[in-house]
Amino acid sequence: MNRRSIAFTAVTLMGLMLAGCGSVPTDVAAPPTGDHPFPTITHTVGHHAHPVHGIDVSKYQGRIDWEQVRAAGVSFAFIKATEGGDLLDSRFRENWEASRRAGIPRGAYHFTYWCRPMADQIAWFKRHVPVEPDALPPVLDVEWNFQSPTCPRRVPVAVAQAKMREFLRAMERHYGKKPIIYADIKFHREILANNEFAEYPFWVRSVAAVPHERYPGRRWAFWQITATGRVAGINTPVDRNVFAGTPQQWQQIAQTGFRHRGQPVTAVAAAPAAAAPPMAFAAAETSPAQVPTATTSVPAAAVPAADAPAMTTAPLPASRPRF
Repeated sequence: MNRRSIAFTAVTLMGLMLAGCGSVPTDVAAPPTGDHPFPTITHTVGHHAHPVHGIDVSKYQGRIDWEQVRAAGVSFAFIKATEGGDLLDSRFRENWEASRRAGIPRGAYHFTYWCRPMADQIAWFKRHVPVEPDALPPVLDVEWNFQSPTCPRRVPVAVAQAKMREFLRAMERHYGKKPIIYADIKFHREILANNEFAEYPFWVRSVAAVPHERYPGRRWAFWQITATGRVAGINTPVDRNVFAGTPQQWQQIAQTGFRHRGQPVTAVAAAPAAAAPPMAFAAAETSPAQVPTATTSVPAAAVPAADAPAMTTAPLPASRPRF
């Protein structure tokens, strides 16, 4: 091979390498069954690859200025509603209405109490969370709560799964939307491994690693990336989340009102056409090594800059504060 051929080959290879650096390997896809509206993903190189950001809140965030939250770039919110069969978050109604007025798509979540019949918990949630076509689907939060003074124990796998199915089926019948499952690492490993409940969209918690390292094989729609985020309009640390899909996919979902199984279209407020300002991550948090593992690309604009802040490598924290 002569010098000219060698030089041409070197330039060509360099160009291919640079082109490859301009994309983030992911496998964002619509659910294969069409049974729920959210795109899902198995592998990612990190939270910076996902431009649609959201939060989840409870009474512990105090009074929230939802207009500021919207202006800060928040695209969605999950709001704590109920726990067990007799506890209502003291700020649920306030947060539910204020986030709606601010035009932020939001959904309500229920924290499971394993020592109470699920029928009681279903009735309690339905009593307090209204049926609204433009709301996100209801969320079933499943974790072990070893800090509970009245119910710190595990239940058998079959019992936990049966309770979950009872709640999920009741919620789908009542709200007309496929419910979302929130699970932390320990509960998922003990109860939901082997792709149990794959027909539901998942919201996973993983603050110390990318989800596929903690939830192998699990497709997820939402990822809780930190419990110590800061967002304008909220005076305390707040849980931060990302959505698996693109801004275009999120807008399509928002404009159809998150409907499911023949619900009427009820559009929610569209996000501004201009790109929303990025929300700052806690400076103390650093991300795990990025390991491309999938096949399809997202736009190069989603690739974080070299000096972008990242996630935590600290030990996994205890369960989120509860009542």
